[in-house]
Amino acid sequence: MNSRDEYLEKLKSKLDEWDKDIDRFEAKARDAQAEVGDQYHKQLETMREMRNEAMARYSEMQGAAVDAWESLAKATEQTWSTWLTAFEDARTKFIKNQKN
Repeated sequence: MNSRDEYLEKLKSKLDEWDKDIDRFEAKARDAQAEVGDQYHKQLETMREMRNEAMARYSEMQGAAVDAWESLAKATEQTWSTWLTAFEDARTKFIKNQKN
């Protein structure tokens, strides 16, 4: 497998993981009390926005021509760590709210 395929596979795997987290947290938000539910919904919205941005970039990378691939991968890598950190922060807040 070439580096492009491996890179896209890594991104897709993380996106699939985020989808599972969002689905699981969404189910818990439906069961939450109204006050906590609002906090859950805000965190879920943040998580969805990040997931959607990452998915849009993933789709763009899938269709990129070979000559555009490297610059697109470099730009994605720069924002990917930001997405990971923000998603993990949202996940942590969600879990913290769940325990309260």
